Amino acid sequence: MMQQIRDGLKGPVIYGMLVLVVGVPFAFSGIEGYLQGNSDPVVAKVGDAKITQAQLRNAYDQRYRQLQQLYGENFRADLINPTLLREAVLKDMVQESLLRQHARSDGYRAADAALRDYLTKVPAFQENGQFSAKTYRELLARIGQTPERFEAQEREQLVIDQLREAVLGSSFVTPAESALATKLAQQKRDFAYLVFDPARYGAGITVSDADVAKRYEETKANYQAPERVKLAYVQLALDQLPKVEAPVADVLKTLYDSEKAARFSTPEVRDASHVLVNFGADKSAAKAKAEAILAELKGGADFATVAKAKSDDTGSKAKGGELGPIKRGDGVLPQKFEDALFAAAAAGELIGPVETEFGWHVIRLNDVKPARTQPFEDAEVQKTLVQLYQQTEAQKHFQELSSKLEELAFDNPNSLEPVAKALNLKIETTDWFTRAGGTGVLANAGVMAAAFSPEVLSSNENSKPITLDATHVLVLRKAEYEAPRQKTLAEVDAQIRESLRTEQAQAKAKAEADAALASLAKGETIDAVAKTASQPLMSPGASARDRADVPKPLLSAVFKLPRPAADKPSTGLAVLDKGEIAVIALKAVSDGEGAVGKEALSLRDARAGSEFAAYRAALEKQIKVDIKPAPAEEPAAP
Repeated sequence: MMQQIRDGLKGPVIYGMLVLVVGVPFAFSGIEGYLQGNSDPVVAKVGDAKITQAQLRNAYDQRYRQLQQLYGENFRADLINPTLLREAVLKDMVQESLLRQHARSDGYRAADAALRDYLTKVPAFQENGQFSAKTYRELLARIGQTPERFEAQEREQLVIDQLREAVLGSSFVTPAESALATKLAQQKRDFAYLVFDPARYGAGITVSDADVAKRYEETKANYQAPERVKLAYVQLALDQLPKVEAPVADVLKTLYDSEKAARFSTPEVRDASHVLVNFGADKSAAKAKAEAILAELKGGADFATVAKAKSDDTGSKAKGGELGPIKRGDGVLPQKFEDALFAAAAAGELIGPVETEFGWHVIRLNDVKPARTQPFEDAEVQKTLVQLYQQTEAQKHFQELSSKLEELAFDNPNSLEPVAKALNLKIETTDWFTRAGGTGVLANAGVMAAAFSPEVLSSNENSKPITLDATHVLVLRKAEYEAPRQKTLAEVDAQIRESLRTEQAQAKAKAEADAALASLAKGETIDAVAKTASQPLMSPGASARDRADVPKPLLSAVFKLPRPAADKPSTGLAVLDKGEIAVIALKAVSDGEGAVGKEALSLRDARAGSEFAAYRAALEKQIKVDIKPAPAEEPAAP
């Protein structure tokens, strides 16, 4: 399950996604909690573990950004309920803590081999389909992580995955249940129906001014104009800074010397194959077997054939023991294996047996690609150096301006003019918006939190610099503000009038539908009822649950009706998507007779989900969970 998610981390969004994958658990269990001290309120206790308000806020903001990334241009802040999102994030954090603590107490562990296998398969850490230690370290550095912390965190996640899969994988359904699931899933129902559309009755309905005024007084609380604000802001973006000029050759040479080993040198690469013999119950016997394999290979046996027949490494034996290209220090292979491989003198040499924690290895060095360093004069090197210099200098200049921006905004809290003038920035303004947010900068959680903070709304001060991303910051202040207010009757007259008209039309449609249903109950046929009601009769015929040309609410109601008697249909009502009311007469039911298939898998998956939910609920009884009431200011993001 988790592996499928991780395997999907690829393409241009990998950096942001990895920040989220790494950041959320670390915000919960990492060093940040230590640095918060006692001033950070506890929002939940899970056994002996505590979840603080800062940890929850951090996880909330990251979940919010994840939703922004997921929906892209279709993201709408007004569709997010902050309270519900906060509860969902906190629930996930609590469940993660429950599983972590239970896994530890039950002795679940993730071996080095399992962690290594996972890391080498994450596409973000690969170059040309192979794990790259350099890419791995660089990507972690960009998100402020160290390999040690990241690996410790992922090891814990693998342990939780083991626990989760142990529960989910134990679920099963009996053959009888599978057959019944297929019978129901492939069932078809023959029915007819009439539709009573409220729109048909709207033309003859009038709503008086007195009715509108009465409804307004009864429901005033529903007609509130929320507080809204306009912002003024200045923003500093790295890509908008003047381009840095190319440096002189001496500067490039100094940069080349510092970057040569990491950027312009390709280390020696060795291609290897191996045959693994697990220790089993007798380590000495396993070594003797490995020595026999080595002797066989030295005698001229084909390495790939021997590996396929005798290797205990399920990952490489199908490929004839082939391990692919290996760089010194990659961390992919055990140290003893790597040392032996790089001590070999020439391609074709057989090595072993070599002992590692996995067993005895017989190794063949297939090929050696020597180390290579691109010279300073190389045109591609020169281009890379210029770009690296320009990027570094631009980033340095951006950081200097960001510090100046913060200093100026603090020194001049009541105006953005000095900030804009000193940094040659333009003061921009937003349109009116509410706490529901908006598009552009208003879709950012940090901007929304600052916009409605006491410092900005009440004290009329500049905000602190808000980081939109690593190369984009802004400072904002209130431009205009309107407090929440009661809307007048004149403002909502048309809305109320339409609501009353719709209610009356729906009531008339419902009354006629009820009358039609009563006639069916008395024994009239649906054809006769259709003529009396002057409604067209719809007869879709035998329909499966997933029929596309029949409204889903209608199908849902049809498949909930009891089986009809031999001489009388089952009847019922369904409310369709636009408020229409359907009167249904179910004539016949035919059960599915196909082979047991995906329905059984769906039933098993549904049962596995239910069992895992029950398992988590049991853990909450075993490990005490205490969730504190939400603070008034939570959540900070919209």
